[in-house]
Amino acid sequence: MKRLRPSSILLHAGLIVVALVTMTPVLWMLSASFMAPGEASSFPPPFIPGRFTLEHYRALADRLQMGRYFINSMIVAGAVTIISLFFNSMAGYAFAKFRFKGRDSMFRFLLSGMVVPAQVTMLPLFLLLKTFGFVNTYMGAIIPGLASIFGIFLIRQFAGSIPDSFIEAAQIDGASEFKIYRSIILPLCRPILYTLALFTFMGTWNDFMWPLIIMTDDSRYTLPVALANLMGEHALDLELMMAGSVITILPVMILFLVFQRHYVRGIMVGKSNALSQVGPLCADE
Repeated sequence: MKRLRPSSILLHAGLIVVALVTMTPVLWMLSASFMAPGEASSFPPPFIPGRFTLEHYRALADRLQMGRYFINSMIVAGAVTIISLFFNSMAGYAFAKFRFKGRDSMFRFLLSGMVVPAQVTMLPLFLLLKTFGFVNTYMGAIIPGLASIFGIFLIRQFAGSIPDSFIEAAQIDGASEFKIYRSIILPLCRPILYTLALFTFMGTWNDFMWPLIIMTDDSRYTLPVALANLMGEHALDLELMMAGSVITILPVMILFLVFQRHYVRGIMVGKSNALSQVGPLCADE
C-alpha cells in the first residue's frame, strides 16, 4: 500500500476546504430554493430548510412562465453552439491547412479584433440587424454568435497539429475537400470541439446584455433577462429568486459535469498546440 506523504495530505485537505468554501453559496442557493417563504431572510440564515416545499418552482412554472424562458434559452444557446461549431471549425481548418496568399496576415488581422470590447460593436450590430428586420427575433439573438475569433483561433491551433500526411492520403484516394473535413478533420478535432461547444453554450446561455437589447417582447426573453425582471418584481421573495437562479445555472452545470473529461483534455491539448505555434507566427512578423 502506497504511503501518503504529509505534504500530499495537507495539499489535498487544503483543496477540499477550498472546494467546500467555493461551493457553499451554490449549496445554500439550492437549499434556499426549497425553503418556505421568508425563511431564507431570517438571521442567521438557515442552511437546511425547516419545511421542504416546491411551491417556488411551481410558481415559476405556472404563474411566471419560466418554462417559456427556458425554451427560449435552449433555442438560442443550442442553435449558436451547433452552427458556430460548423463555421468555426471550417474557418480554423482553412487557416491551419490551406495555403493561400495573405493567410497569416489575414489571421493576424482577425486576432486583432479580440481586443475590441463587445460593447463597442453592439450599437452598429443592432442597427444592422434592425435593417434586416431581425429585431425581436430568435435570429437576431443567434446571428452575432455564429462565428467567433476565439473559436477560429482555438480550432486553427488544434488543427495545425494534424499531420499533413492524413490529408494527402485522402486526396490521393480522391476525397473531396468537404469529405476530408467531415471524415478526417472533425473526428480528430473532437476534443477541442467539445471544449469550444462548452465555452460557446455557457457563454450564450449566460449572456444577458445582447438578448436584452435585441428582444423587445418579454415572451422571447432568455432566462438571464427573465431572472433580472423577476428580481425587480419580487425583490423581497428571496426563496423565489433562488429557485429561478437554480433553474438558470442547472443546465450549464450538468453540461459541464457530463463533458468535463473532454473539456479538460481539449484545454490541455489546445494549450500545448497554441504555445508551439504562436512562436513561429510571431517570428514571421
